[in-house]
Amino acid sequence: MKKTCVAMLLAGGQGSRLYALTRLEAKPSIPFGGKYRIIDFPLSNCANSGIDTVGVLTQYRPLRLNAYIGVGQSWDLDRLNGGVYILPPYVSAGDHGNWFSGTANAIYQNMDFIELYDPEYVLILGGDQIYKMDYADMLREHREKNADCTIAVIRVSMEEARRFGMMNLGPDGNIVEFEEKPKQPKSDLASMGIYIFTWKKLRNYLISDEQDPNSHKDFGADIIPKMLAAGEKLIPYRFSGYWRDVGTIPSLWDANMDMLATDKINLFDPAWPIMSRSPIQPPQYFGQKAQISHAIVTEGCSVEGSVSNSVLSPSVRVEEDAVVNYSILMPGVTVERGAVVEYAIIGEGTTIRAGAKVGAPPDNSDDWSIATCGPGLSIPEGAFVKPGVMIYSESEVL
Repeated sequence: MKKTCVAMLLAGGQGSRLYALTRLEAKPSIPFGGKYRIIDFPLSNCANSGIDTVGVLTQYRPLRLNAYIGVGQSWDLDRLNGGVYILPPYVSAGDHGNWFSGTANAIYQNMDFIELYDPEYVLILGGDQIYKMDYADMLREHREKNADCTIAVIRVSMEEARRFGMMNLGPDGNIVEFEEKPKQPKSDLASMGIYIFTWKKLRNYLISDEQDPNSHKDFGADIIPKMLAAGEKLIPYRFSGYWRDVGTIPSLWDANMDMLATDKINLFDPAWPIMSRSPIQPPQYFGQKAQISHAIVTEGCSVEGSVSNSVLSPSVRVEEDAVVNYSILMPGVTVERGAVVEYAIIGEGTTIRAGAKVGAPPDNSDDWSIATCGPGLSIPEGAFVKPGVMIYSESEVL
């Protein structure tokens, strides 16, 4: 069952900065862009790149993510030789078992899965990014340059560079230094957290790192610096397309808003479809008084009120005289008559009762933020959820 390349998708993160939305499910399964979930993007990239063996490493609240992925049919990854596999932490004979203690440890604990396919290369991916990338191009560059590790990088401003792991290059264009969130960045090339390793080389470093009591068991903090120190060949793969990490409320809101801009990321390209496991729903319905502009409205939605500059997931209901503006409504949300939702993210199955108000437009200053309501809540009639507030339970609503 030898494979050229096996992908390992790290999808076990808790997403603590999104906690109102992730307290019941893992971040990669959060709804996104109307008809998708975040994990649809790396899975679709794998399928479109011709990588047909994908291990999905889960840990935090995996049930919904596991059920969503199933056997991978929605992404054409249900294969007899390969396919998509859910890989949770497990207990082996004689062991007590451990949670994944870092990104490198997660791969170390699943080396048996990788070696089942005896690949030449391993692709490491994160499950919380929105982008379209042909991994085959990255793999081709890795092979042509005979690299030990290739790291996808994207140019950022020097101000943004302080938030990323930054790659510094030598005269030959190879990576010579990795700096995590530097106060004084030396370059503008940020790591995207996407790596291709020559498997035999990575295997040795994983085993060695696991035996290091001072290691964080992480690629960025441990494996990559150790490879650089040993003189291994690490090269950058420069990516110039759309890419956004959606690990915070502002970035999740921004990325959803980007779906409304056709020049940001093209979801209509038949040569590179983003596939999803979409629910079977009736068509959208717009009432006689509905007003809709610059919005994504997906299957099963019913709109009687006003919707603008917003993303509506399946089965959302906006009643008469309700207003939704610059907001993301996840599946099954109801906005009752006269309620107003602005600059907000509303979790699955939540109801905004009549006359309630969630969020508000920014004032003239640069200091504004997004209101967030978690899933399965009922925001009472007449209540006001202020901008920047994250509601976990109904008892928090004043």
